[in-house]
Amino acid sequence: MGWRIRRLPKAAVLGALLASASFASPAFAAGTPAGTDITNVATASYETPGGSTIDVDSNPVVIKVDELLDVVVDNTDPGDVATQPGDTGEVLTFQVTNSGNGNEAFTLDADVAVTGDDFDPTLVQIVLDTNDNGVYDPGVDDVYVAGTNDPALDPDESITVFVIVDTPTGPTDGDRAEVSLSAVAVTGSGAPGTSFNGQGDGGGDAVVGTTGADDDDSGFLAIQAAILDLIKSATVLDPFGGSTAVPGSVITYQIVANVTGTGSLTNLVVSDPVPADTAYVPASIVFEGTGQTDATDTDEGSFDGTQISVDMGTVTSGESRTITFQVTIQ
Repeated sequence: MGWRIRRLPKAAVLGALLASASFASPAFAAGTPAGTDITNVATASYETPGGSTIDVDSNPVVIKVDELLDVVVDNTDPGDVATQPGDTGEVLTFQVTNSGNGNEAFTLDADVAVTGDDFDPTLVQIVLDTNDNGVYDPGVDDVYVAGTNDPALDPDESITVFVIVDTPTGPTDGDRAEVSLSAVAVTGSGAPGTSFNGQGDGGGDAVVGTTGADDDDSGFLAIQAAILDLIKSATVLDPFGGSTAVPGSVITYQIVANVTGTGSLTNLVVSDPVPADTAYVPASIVFEGTGQTDATDTDEGSFDGTQISVDMGTVTSGESRTITFQVTIQ
């Protein structure tokens, strides 16, 4: 029995090769990379009267994939960035992603005067995450200068961008400020479908995608201002069991520290000088019901010969701390 070998048409072979190649090509957000040549050749075959097969190829048709201009900006802070009136160097974090199909540079701009919020912070600078660690490193990450170091990103590549701002002294507890970062394709932006002839990656045209090649997102600062109220009172016990202020009477001072608002106060230290014409009663400091030594040691209270001091540490809003101490009228 003889075997007959059947030759596949060139078009079928080319189709199989293209199909296998498509599995190896990278998947970009906007599809086929800009500058790619899509080539197609048609093939016809026929048999001659003598039984021979003749193949005829068409002229090749080459179509170059244009660059699609698209960008996405996302604020990546987990929530509002906490700040207090007068704070400086607050950091808001954003991610800029090239969602187009060609290498593209983007111009960045921050807006700190968004209407409708409670206050406007002061823009210090925009910074690029040069070492790509996601954390603002002063002196390491590059300060952004428009037109000088516009970030150029490959398709699907992202860069972290920090917006550094200062908080004014005027806002009060609970006020919020919106800070917006925008990114615009250097090649151009506009209505989707707008074309820039010959300016695409790889020599084709550049075409504006669905984002308009211009996107922005916002982060927020929130004032978390803890407010301290110190309330002081005194009771007198005279040598006769009454409450008259005479020599020999003992005055017990009470100081209550109330923290309201939001946030917390750190390293809160309360001091009170011993009044003239009185003498401090040794070891009379009591903090939150616990007696304190007069020495500067491991407990919170101390007496330096002229004043008492109590280190309250960190006190969160909604909490209070109480101190008492005694003096004797001379």
